[in-house]
Amino acid sequence: YSICINCKCTYLKKHEYNAIIDELSAPLYRYAFHFLRNQEDAKDIIQDVFEKLWINRKMIDLDRVKSWLYRCTHNAMVNFSSKKSRTQYMNSHDLPTSSTSFDSTFESMQVVERMVNILPPTQKSIILLRDIEGYSYSDIGQILDLSASQVKVYLFRARMKIKKQLIGLNKLA
Repeated sequence: YSICINCKCTYLKKHEYNAIIDELSAPLYRYAFHFLRNQEDAKDIIQDVFEKLWINRKMIDLDRVKSWLYRCTHNAMVNFSSKKSRTQYMNSHDLPTSSTSFDSTFESMQVVERMVNILPPTQKSIILLRDIEGYSYSDIGQILDLSASQVKVYLFRARMKIKKQLIGLNKLA
């Protein structure tokens, strides 16, 4: 941190900002990619989030920068998804209605990914942060501004929704 001469406030220095980018750009990108399922959209979101970090560098505590970045990424993805859903129909993301073969692991993973993608944004983020990125309940709570017990409840509900959908698809097969 540097200290501003005029107002005595502290702010992020350029080398600290670059170190944060080096440390967090890959996990943030993975999170955004799994949420959005589009490489270019994920890159754009992460670039915007790091730009916001630089613009707000005088107001962000270095100890909380990681959770701040994840929260900004989550909010940006939710906003992006809601704008996108208003402008286009999601025909390509609909679950199959005809019988589907679950012989290969790849096809099964595609079905699970589709089910995760139709979850509400908070449940989707919790699933991705816990099961893909491996964050603890308290870390996820800090990122999404929830208590650890709320995270556990949302995670349980998300997994139950996926389970019910899988049972329903198995009956179709």
